[in-house]
Amino acid sequence: MTTMTSRLLAGVLVAGLVGSLAACGGTTKDSAGANSGGTQSTATADPNAAAKQGVKMAFLPKQLNNPYSDIEVSGGKTALAELKGEYKLVGPNDASASSQVSYINTLIQQQQDVIGIAANDSNAVCPSLNQARGAGVKVVAFDSDAAKDCRDVFVNQASTQGIGDKLVELASKLAGGSGEVAILSATPNATNQNAWIEVVRADLAKPEHAGLKLVKIAYGNDEDQKSFQEAQGLLQSYPNLKVIISPTTVGIAAAARYLSSSSYKGKVALTGLGTPNQLREYVKNGTVTEFALWKPADVGYLAAYAGVALASGQITGAQGQKFKAGRLGEYTIGANGEIVLGPPTVFDSANIDNFTF
Repeated sequence: MTTMTSRLLAGVLVAGLVGSLAACGGTTKDSAGANSGGTQSTATADPNAAAKQGVKMAFLPKQLNNPYSDIEVSGGKTALAELKGEYKLVGPNDASASSQVSYINTLIQQQQDVIGIAANDSNAVCPSLNQARGAGVKVVAFDSDAAKDCRDVFVNQASTQGIGDKLVELASKLAGGSGEVAILSATPNATNQNAWIEVVRADLAKPEHAGLKLVKIAYGNDEDQKSFQEAQGLLQSYPNLKVIISPTTVGIAAAARYLSSSSYKGKVALTGLGTPNQLREYVKNGTVTEFALWKPADVGYLAAYAGVALASGQITGAQGQKFKAGRLGEYTIGANGEIVLGPPTVFDSANIDNFTF
């Protein structure tokens, strides 16, 4: 039996199993351990195996033509060039929950070796991802995780706790320790956004933040105009609002644009996660004082190296396994298949001109 025939047959068999499981309900992001959903979890890693050349890796971000995603996947393209692999970029133009499913199915048919996905919905993509894994495709979630039982590893920008803590730290500083706070998020189902927001809620419930009150979580759907309108709505609905936290690059840029030309400039603070190039003018004109992020290109770069390491048999996604990621150095896989890039950087007027992404 040829390799192609074997992979297609495996995909068909797993598709039937996944379909029957999906009918019983979705999985939550905490319902399974790493690699529990696919047949690949029993594989043995060989850390000394040579990196394969010609690995075909497709990147599937939340949506195309998103400034943040564009930077992120560019890092994956760079890494695959270093590794002599084949880079492919596909994706929807909207960030809806099910918009990525058809692309996954196509990538299975195209016999990609690795799929790198920033999930719009951690559960909606699971049946198709498990079909891919059953057909021998490795799955690397990056930026926004898929449910743990339908991917091999997850490349996280920074620890979820660390990001949430930093957002509250910045908001508390800007609010002077007390006042109303609102959140402008991406989509209601975005895995990363919701995980960070959970940490923010927990932090705000601590005695040291008793003076801060979360009044609203709004969703701009990672669309510029929708985020602009939601920011406007927050400011009009909550006249005593002190800080908007926007943990999405689209949201924080849209909110900054609205604030900068409104009567709220200088009265309501804005912080969150954004790129220096997007927010430079707003930092310099006083609309934004401080915000945070990591280097988005490094997320894609690390995801590509993890994907090739999986395809080469150097790792399987088990906790404690190590692999080398080019210029980023060596990484160790943590619990639940998580690989953490590193801590976020805080940008302000003193350092923003040192960064050009």
